[in-house]
Amino acid sequence: MEKAIIALAAALTIGIGTIFPALAQGRTAKSAMESIARQPDAAKDIRSTLVIALALMEALTTYGPLIAFIILSKI
Repeated sequence: MEKAIIALAAALTIGIGTIFPALAQGRTAKSAMESIARQPDAAKDIRSTLVIALALMEALTTYGPLIAFIILSKI
């Protein structure tokens, strides 16, 4: 029973740790595209800021599977 709970905790960690950063990335990209549409002259600055923000969000996304692997090592 304890192994099943640990496996469920690992699955929830990966699921929740992936869903919310994905939603944040989509919202960020949407805002950047709207900003570029309003101010095409600032596209280069907006794009570079977008890439940095998406990279930081992606780094946070990797913590979910990392924690899940740590949890699974308890089995």
